[in-house]
Amino acid sequence: MTRTATREDALSQLDAAAGPWDFLVIGGGATGLGTAVEAASRGYRTLLVEGHDFAKGTSSRSTKLIHGGVRYLQQGNLSLVLEALHERGVLLKNAPHLVHNLSFIVPAYDWWEGPFYGAGLKIYDMLAGRLGLGPSQFLSREETLAAIPTLEPEGLRGGVSYQDGQFDDARLAITLMRTLLDEGGTAINHVPVVSLLKSPGDRGGLVRGAVVRDAETGDEREIEARVVVNATGALADQVRRLDEPASEPILAPSQGIHLVLDRSFQPGESAILVPHTDDGRVLFAVPWHGRVVVGTTDEPAADLSLEPRATAEEVEFLLTHIARYLTRDPAPDDVLSCFAGLRPLVRHDGETAKTAALSRDHTIVISPSGLVTITGGKWTTYRRMGEDTVTQAARLAGLPDRPSRTESLRLHGAPDEAGDSVYGTDADALAGLASDRPELGELLHPRLPYRAAEVVWAARHEMARTVEDVLSRRTRALLLDARASAEAAPDVARLLAEELGWDAAWEEEQVREYRDLARGYWI
Repeated sequence: MTRTATREDALSQLDAAAGPWDFLVIGGGATGLGTAVEAASRGYRTLLVEGHDFAKGTSSRSTKLIHGGVRYLQQGNLSLVLEALHERGVLLKNAPHLVHNLSFIVPAYDWWEGPFYGAGLKIYDMLAGRLGLGPSQFLSREETLAAIPTLEPEGLRGGVSYQDGQFDDARLAITLMRTLLDEGGTAINHVPVVSLLKSPGDRGGLVRGAVVRDAETGDEREIEARVVVNATGALADQVRRLDEPASEPILAPSQGIHLVLDRSFQPGESAILVPHTDDGRVLFAVPWHGRVVVGTTDEPAADLSLEPRATAEEVEFLLTHIARYLTRDPAPDDVLSCFAGLRPLVRHDGETAKTAALSRDHTIVISPSGLVTITGGKWTTYRRMGEDTVTQAARLAGLPDRPSRTESLRLHGAPDEAGDSVYGTDADALAGLASDRPELGELLHPRLPYRAAEVVWAARHEMARTVEDVLSRRTRALLLDARASAEAAPDVARLLAEELGWDAAWEEEQVREYRDLARGYWI
């Protein structure tokens, strides 16, 4: 059943709720949304609250890949590779409008690279089994250059191609929010948790809910729940300290940045994978929404800002490394957008390794008061993380044991066959907005692929409340061209104000705030 997705509806459902919720999930990123969809699809009364916007943090700042992880194969973490390859196949089946197959090429410049990486990728094929996307292949020098015409030809011997998955991370998050509503759950954005509710007890009592504040009105509400799940990613330790101020941190967050370039730097349909950079990471140059995304770095993150910023050293690292593989060397002025994200890497006792070596496995921690924290992991395995969390949390809360349904649950808007629109089966209804009001068919900006109708749709159906919500996550304008998105901000603010009932002063403030934010994305 498809339900409307407005914030007003969600707040009304919250106020009308009788008795405690079964699940209260804190955090509207990949992990929180996956957990909430899992709980609601099992028939538990589920509420998800997000302090800012869905996928505001790390979940909108990934390398845009759904993959088993060639790097994890190099590390020998076969269990994580197997799990991720399985989940990749599940997502391709359940969200064909958002996840698709992409060819990757590993260029070979030394005589040993082709056989060495080719053998590793054959193992990757084997581990994927029946969920594989196609066999890896050795390519001649001519075939490699035909696939990636701007690849540096000097010294090139050939390459190895393999298949993996690509997606739009923030759009998948919004789709999961809509799926949560379809399954009978409730989700609300812009409602930060300010404290946890506890029952009386000698040792502080058991967690029985939370107090949230409406960021738009300042009103506070108490929410009671049988179990509370902390799924706040890199901020998980902050929520754990609301439960127990003396809690030892379990995370060692790292920062990864990406640069977005014009497609002319890599006009082919395949991505480039460089399997070993100077600091031991892999480097990707991935075609995405008519641009090329280059990433990523891996540096310890001391500042857990919601808007992490790339350092000059990180930018220089990526520009230097990708220039080695392209005939046209990108300069800082060529960067259309630079975005950074924080990885919630789990620190195990006694671990002092650099962040690039820390595990990407997920971890579930249950505090003495019953707060369930799920952290670590990555987008590819979000569904499995949610399944594991709900199974443990339901038992902790004494809820009826119910089997998981999400492995075969098609996500909101999933068409029978893959199409060109991230809106899936909602695309026709979106197009209908422009039929009724032709001005909504106009582009928001000549350098961006988005139309005014998408702003109206985001406000009416996807809980968009701010210019940033629209330009960063309902569309991907901020990442595709930060300067163009700043220029489009006044039109977006006007359309949102019409839909949400805000005045001219709100429009002006929104444009000012968004342009301040967008400046942090150009270098």
